[in-house]
Amino acid sequence: MPTFQFIQREPCQQSKLNHDHHHHQNRNHNKIYNSIKLGLFGTLTTILLTGCQPDPDLSKVATEVKATEVDALGFTPASEHTIAANQALRSRLPFDDVQDFEDAKRGFIASMPELKVVDDTGKVIWDRTAYDFIEGEAPASVNPSLWRQASLNNIDGLFEVTQGVYQLRGFDLANMTAIVGDSGWIIVDPLTTAETAKTALNFLNQTLGERPVSAIVFTHSHMDHFGGALGLFEQAPDEGIDIIAPAGFMHEATSENVMAGTAMSRRAMYMYGKQLPRNSRGHIDSGLGKEPAFGEFGILSPNVVVEHDSAMEIDGVPFEFQIVSGSEAPAEFTFYLPEQQAYCGAELVSKNMHNLYTLRGAKVRDALVWSRAIDDALNAQRDTKVYFGSHHWPIWGQAEVNEFLQKQRDTYKYIHDQSVRMLNAGLTPAEIAEQIQMPPSLSNTFASRGYYGTVKHNAKAVYQAYLGWYDANPVNLDPLPATASAVKYVELMGGADKIITAANKAVATGEYRWAAELVNHLVVAEPEHKQAKALLASIYDQLGYQAESAPWRDVYLSAAYELRHGSPEVGIDLASMKQILLQSPVENFMQSMASRVIGPEVFGEEFILNINFTDLDKNYVLELKNSVLHHKLAPKSANANATLNISHELFVDLIIGKAGVKEVLFSDELEIEGSKLDLVSFFSSLDKPKGVFNIVTP
Repeated sequence: MPTFQFIQREPCQQSKLNHDHHHHQNRNHNKIYNSIKLGLFGTLTTILLTGCQPDPDLSKVATEVKATEVDALGFTPASEHTIAANQALRSRLPFDDVQDFEDAKRGFIASMPELKVVDDTGKVIWDRTAYDFIEGEAPASVNPSLWRQASLNNIDGLFEVTQGVYQLRGFDLANMTAIVGDSGWIIVDPLTTAETAKTALNFLNQTLGERPVSAIVFTHSHMDHFGGALGLFEQAPDEGIDIIAPAGFMHEATSENVMAGTAMSRRAMYMYGKQLPRNSRGHIDSGLGKEPAFGEFGILSPNVVVEHDSAMEIDGVPFEFQIVSGSEAPAEFTFYLPEQQAYCGAELVSKNMHNLYTLRGAKVRDALVWSRAIDDALNAQRDTKVYFGSHHWPIWGQAEVNEFLQKQRDTYKYIHDQSVRMLNAGLTPAEIAEQIQMPPSLSNTFASRGYYGTVKHNAKAVYQAYLGWYDANPVNLDPLPATASAVKYVELMGGADKIITAANKAVATGEYRWAAELVNHLVVAEPEHKQAKALLASIYDQLGYQAESAPWRDVYLSAAYELRHGSPEVGIDLASMKQILLQSPVENFMQSMASRVIGPEVFGEEFILNINFTDLDKNYVLELKNSVLHHKLAPKSANANATLNISHELFVDLIIGKAGVKEVLFSDELEIEGSKLDLVSFFSSLDKPKGVFNIVTP
C-alpha cells in the first residue's frame, strides 16, 4: 500500500496582532490536531482493503513490444522454456471448444463505443479500452489458457439473459443485472463504484428505455457487488424502494478485513497488479473480470433481510432465495426466478475456480460448506433454463446448467477430500500442493481451471483450515527469520558470485522455481545487490508469463516490477471511502486502535480516554492497562485523563483527511476536556502503519 501524506492547511487569516497573540496557542492546537489526526488516520489504514490505482504513466506504456526485446519497464522477453511450457498446456486443453465464446456473446444488444468512465474531475475510474490489445492468439508472454479467459472477459456490453433479465458486463470487475419489475428496474449487484454503476444504468436506460430503480438486491458482502449503490440515484433513494440482502450483510460489508486491512491492502496490490502496465507483459485480467474499479464507494442499508431459504415477491417478480453464507462470502445468497426459470448463482459458482484462500490474505473458506451449498442448489429440482452470475457469462439449457453446477461442486470437494487424505498420510502443505492431481473430467473443463484460485494454493488452504501453519517438522517450529537465515545460506554457498552462477545454470534449463529460491536468499541477504535483483526479476518474469492464474501472474510480475523500480509511493484517496466509513460500526475504529498500541512504549502506563460522539449520543471509554487497550460503550468516565467530544462525521472527516486544521480548531463539533498533553501522549503511542512495507526485499 502506498504512503499517505497529510497536507496541513494554514490557519484562518487574521490580523498580525491577533496572529502574534495566538501564535503559541495555535501551535499547541496544531500539535494536538496532528496527533489526533495521525492516530485516527492510522486506524483507517487497518480498515481499508482497496488497492491503489496503477500509476497513470504505467497504464500508457506501449503495448507493441518486440518479442525479443526488453521493454521500457525492464520486463524481459519470454524464454524458450516459457514458450514451450505454454505451448504444451495449449496442446492439452480443448481450445477447439468455443461454446464459452458463443455464450458470452449470446443475447448481445449494444455496447458503448468507448467504455471508459471518468469522474467530475476527469480522473479515470474504469477503462475497459485499456485491454483492447487482447485479441487473436496468445503472445509468448501470456499463458494461452489465461489469454482465453481474458479474451472472454473482454466481451462487454448490454445483454439479454432471458425475457425480462438483462446484464451489463465489462463495466467493472463484476456484472450488474437488471430485472424488469412492475414499476421499474430491480438492480442486482450495482458494481464497485458510484461512477461505474451510474454509467451502466444510464446505458441501460438509453438503450431499453427510461425506467426508475424500484429495488436493489445485494447478493453478498464483497464491495464489487454493492459499492456502486449510490450511483443508481441522483439523490437519496425513496424510502419505498426495497433493498434486499442476506442476513449479516451490513456487518460483514462494513467490517471485513478490519484488523489486517493494512497488510491485506499492500498484498492486494500484488494480487491485482495495480502497478503493472496493461499490456502483454503486464496485467491482462483478474480471472473474475478485468480489474476492480476505483472511484466513489458507497453502501445502502438493507430494509429487507433474508435470514433463511425463503420466497418473496419483489416489485411483482417472484424470487426464491437460497442462503449460502460461509461459502464464497460470509453473507451471501443465490436466487431462482421461477417465472423466468433462471438461476442466479451470485458468486457461489463462476466460470473459473475460485479461492479457498485469497492471495491478498484472509481467513480460509470452508470447501465442504461451499461444495454442499452448490449441491443444495443442484438438488433443488428446479426447471432451470438459464444460469447467470455475478461474474462472467450465462449458461443456457437445463442439462448444461446441471453439468456446470456438478463440476463446480466437485471441484471444491475433490480438492478438499484429496488434501485431507494426504494430510492424514503426513504430507506437508507444499507436498500436497505438488502431488494433487485433478481428474481429467474437471481439469479439461475451462470453468474449473485456476484463473483466480488454483489447485495448489486451495489445497494448502484446506491444510491450513484443519491443521494451521505448523507442518509438524520441528525445524519449522522456531526457524531463523528470513534475513538471518539468508545471510548464513549465502555464506555457506560461497558468496554472491557462486549463487548467481548456480542460478543462471538453473535458468538455462528452465528450473525457474529453484532459481528463484536460490537468488532470493541473496536478495534478502544483500538487498542492494543490483545483479541479484535484476536476475530475480527476470526469473519472476518467466514464472508470471507461465502462470494460468491471473493473480499468480500479477504477483510474480509485481515482484519483478518492484525489484526493478522499488515499492509504491502514491497513496489511496481516502475520501472515496467516506460513505462506507459513515456506515461502519464505531467499534471497528476502537478495536483497530487497540491493535496499533506499541506495546513496549506503554509498559507500565495507564490511561483512560472518553471519545464522546455528540451527534450519536454515544460515549466510548478506552482504558489502557497492562499495555492492552480495551473499549466499552459506557457513560463518560469521571477518571478519564481526557475527553474528546466530537461529531461522528467530523471524526470520519479527520480520518480521511477531509477536515483540516481550520475546520477542526474552529469547529463547534470538537471539544477537548482534561489533559491535552495526555491526549497527545496517548495518540503518539499508536503505530501509524504506512502500508508500504517491502515484500520482495527486507
